[in-house]
Amino acid sequence: MRTDPPSTLLPAEVAAALVQQAVEKHNTRYDKTFFKAVLAGVMLSFGGLLDFIATGGSPSLNSANPGLVKIIGGFVFPVGLVMIVLQGFDLLTSHLMTFPMAVLNGALPWWSIPVNWIIVTFGNLVGSLFFAAVLAKDDGLITSDPYATYIRNFVVAKAVTPAWYQVFLRGIGCNWLVCIAVWQSIGSRDTFSKIVSAWFPIWVFVACGFDHVVANMFSLPLGIMLHANLTTAYYIKNSLIASYLGNLVGALLVGVPAVYFYLCHRKAERLTNAEEGLIEHKDLNDSPSSSEKKMS
Repeated sequence: MRTDPPSTLLPAEVAAALVQQAVEKHNTRYDKTFFKAVLAGVMLSFGGLLDFIATGGSPSLNSANPGLVKIIGGFVFPVGLVMIVLQGFDLLTSHLMTFPMAVLNGALPWWSIPVNWIIVTFGNLVGSLFFAAVLAKDDGLITSDPYATYIRNFVVAKAVTPAWYQVFLRGIGCNWLVCIAVWQSIGSRDTFSKIVSAWFPIWVFVACGFDHVVANMFSLPLGIMLHANLTTAYYIKNSLIASYLGNLVGALLVGVPAVYFYLCHRKAERLTNAEEGLIEHKDLNDSPSSSEKKMS
């Protein structure tokens, strides 16, 4: 009698799948990785634009009930990450989790981390800047009020008002949730389950106002293009670096415990099997040949 597999992978299976995913991405040609990262920046920016349309286009609701507006914006934003997950594109924030997991598990060399992160970072940045300049500004969709004023105010509240350490802490909260979303989507077998399992953690991070380094690559440069009170240098210093480091810590808070909980024994088993294979090979080499046995 045929039985269907469970709809959700076990945590240990998810951890192993994330490591395998990192290995596959490491073995992908660098040009493909870059362009997948460019498209990931574009996909995430679609969600960011939809967020601005929903929140920036509701000035009266913003004044009367700002919390509800954040909930609405958070609800529509996850469409970007869902498209990335389902199309297999490369988003920096998930790579901040999976590549350290693979290195700690012995599946990848340490140098795979900086190589991948540099390529994916610049790919995400190119895609986000392209979307901000061409598909958000040049087409005139949100260059007039109430959107333009809302975006300028949003940029100041996001990158100017908070201190560096506050952006850093917000980055931790953001990618903790993003990596949980990726974890849950990888653990789901069907498309609908992948969408739902990824949607809710992203909804939470956006509604709470946490900082996603790639999402900010779209929204904050867009604000600069719309003449917000923010310079490129200050954006890099007070937002880009702080949110990048915070996102890294948030990713490690998911990935490192996963290696400890679910993968350490697998690494030990591989080492044991390798040692046993060496011993067996040595015994075969050291054993006397059949002709030697006859002579004796």
